[in-house]
Amino acid sequence: MLTFPTLTIPNLQTIRESPNYKWWVLATIGVGTFMAVASNSGIIIALPSIASYFNADLPAVQWVILGETLTVSALLLPMGRLSDIVGRKRVYIAGFAIFIAAAGLAGVADDLQLLILAKVLQGSGSAMIQANGAAMIISVFPGRERGKALGSHSSVVGTGAIIGPALGGFLVSGFGWRWVFLINVPVGLVAILLSSIILDPKRFLPDPRRERRPRFDWLGSILSAGALLTILLALTLANRIGWTSVPIVAGLLLFAGLLAAFIWWELRTDSPMLDLTLFKRKLIAMGMAAGWLTFLGMAAARFMMAIYFQSVLGYSPREAGLIIIPAAIVMTFMGPIAGRLSDRYGWRTFTVTGLAMTSTALFLFATTLRADSPVILPMSIMMLQSCGNGLFSTPNNSSILSAVDRSRFGIVSALRPLTRNSANITSIAVSTAIIAGTMAAMGAEPSLDAVSNDPRAFVAGLHTAFTVLGAMAVLAMLISLLKGERDQQTQDSPDSPDPHESTARVEQPRSP
Repeated sequence: MLTFPTLTIPNLQTIRESPNYKWWVLATIGVGTFMAVASNSGIIIALPSIASYFNADLPAVQWVILGETLTVSALLLPMGRLSDIVGRKRVYIAGFAIFIAAAGLAGVADDLQLLILAKVLQGSGSAMIQANGAAMIISVFPGRERGKALGSHSSVVGTGAIIGPALGGFLVSGFGWRWVFLINVPVGLVAILLSSIILDPKRFLPDPRRERRPRFDWLGSILSAGALLTILLALTLANRIGWTSVPIVAGLLLFAGLLAAFIWWELRTDSPMLDLTLFKRKLIAMGMAAGWLTFLGMAAARFMMAIYFQSVLGYSPREAGLIIIPAAIVMTFMGPIAGRLSDRYGWRTFTVTGLAMTSTALFLFATTLRADSPVILPMSIMMLQSCGNGLFSTPNNSSILSAVDRSRFGIVSALRPLTRNSANITSIAVSTAIIAGTMAAMGAEPSLDAVSNDPRAFVAGLHTAFTVLGAMAVLAMLISLLKGERDQQTQDSPDSPDPHESTARVEQPRSP
């Protein structure tokens, strides 16, 4: 008689007490992260179909994406701080519930306004997810393995960004654009179930020693959200209605006023949403600055090269997407490698080397691109830039998070995607303004038709834009060089009460 081995499924208690529990957490959060990233990247493929269905133009349909992006940017800091107060698992799962409910609403929307409203609602859930995923991961990994954890998480993000457009194209072609949204409902329910079962809320307490829960800073949250919405809207609309137009100038002035009020309030309240004294720490202030400057070049390269491949070199949208994939794959693999190596050898070597590669790639864009360049040239440069970004990002994020105690993981984890989102919008706005100005100066209309008919002015604008962005990457490299680093042997473990009490003596930068 044949006998078969029995499959043993670990029970909940066994999982939570396992020495490999950190990997269970990483895998659980990875499911949710992959879904959110793939969903966002896949929507781009569906936009033309959505525009056709609602008989709307693309400028109107783009608010399906912009509405969610602006909402995420405005709510990241408040949601990060809320998780520091009420608990990360609670906010994370609530965010997923909102996310899948909004996805269902978007999938059945019968007019464009309702679809945009659903995406705004989904953005609020996405902000709750993004502000807590990485924070929970680093809560269960010891400080010496933080780069490994963040690198693995970044590979999930990269994989979602690669698969998202392909999956979106399959769903739109086979089932219709609504399924780009509806597919999130069953996957999201699985993610909630896994999170509810596996994530142990006791492991994610912001500060186990805290006797009294701090109050939530409502005024600070309103001021920060208002300031971010104002500046991001101004940057988004400036190229369309003019940088010197009354609405844009008024928006910039309003942003300055809201920002000043936010800083004034945060320095005076006893329970600030964002403790501005954090930026007195070199690893945080310089790490955030270097990250923001780096994202400026990365977003512009992807945006402008997509136009270059299609309008200048004449490739189809599908072919342009395939051309960009190798660069995305390079970054997906480099993140985990850089994270593991930086855990062992320190951050500065990898951040500085990565930014040297990034700035080199941007200057190569500025000096070698032509209207008839062979496609292998921009493909290779994009891969060099992605390799540099992968080397830089994970070690830089690890250095930032090493400088805060676990009670502030939520707010600092929220600062990271906020830095990325704001830099992306700023990058596209600035590079578009530079290219449009260059084309106008050369007597060309700044339109895609003009680019296709005579691409020389557009390519000249690319050269100027990439030169400016390359200079920003060099500045980021200098910042990373001066930032210094901490002795890797004394990094805090997940359960350390306050890493600054034990590691402050080694926070000074080493000699170069």
